[in-house]
Amino acid sequence: MAKPIVARWEWRTFGAGFEEPEARIRKFEQSNMKESEEVYVLSRNSDENVKVRDDLLDIKQLQEVNGDGLEQWYPVMKAGFPISVEDLKKLFSYFKVSEPLFGRKEYTFSRFLDEIVRPNQNLRLVHVGKKRHIYVINGAIVEIAETDFDGVTLQTICVEHEDPDLVMKTVRQLALEDLPNINYIQAMKKTVGMA
Repeated sequence: MAKPIVARWEWRTFGAGFEEPEARIRKFEQSNMKESEEVYVLSRNSDENVKVRDDLLDIKQLQEVNGDGLEQWYPVMKAGFPISVEDLKKLFSYFKVSEPLFGRKEYTFSRFLDEIVRPNQNLRLVHVGKKRHIYVINGAIVEIAETDFDGVTLQTICVEHEDPDLVMKTVRQLALEDLPNINYIQAMKKTVGMA
């Protein structure tokens, strides 16, 4: 039986020169390190988190922003490639742009990029590399990562947990609260000139 999905609250920042906050985090024991290559699809009309990793299209939707500015994201769709037109129609409802004329019943990943995404002026592909150093502090996931957005490198620090009070407790303990809270899509759009 699959475990129920629990939406997490997230605090995240992007930038450079995080030596002091990094040093505070690195005093804790690192639990994991992950590297990945992903493709994000940005829409001019939407800030939904749409990415493809390991041949799986994954969409997360922003559910709520609380009084502390924490964001709650929830997975709303996962689909493998080749992807059906029915799933592409759902995807375009999240992009909030007009559907193209679909000439096939299903699309491989490369045809999805070449025939559906690249010709659409309202969509933008971003190739993303991530090297994530993961810690557990107060039970919250705390991440320091190096990201690459189409060749532009940025650092990111993230704190996430299903309890927003625990997220803020950890953010304050690590003295991160004065840094701006910026999600992946906002950072990516700004970096590639789509903000």
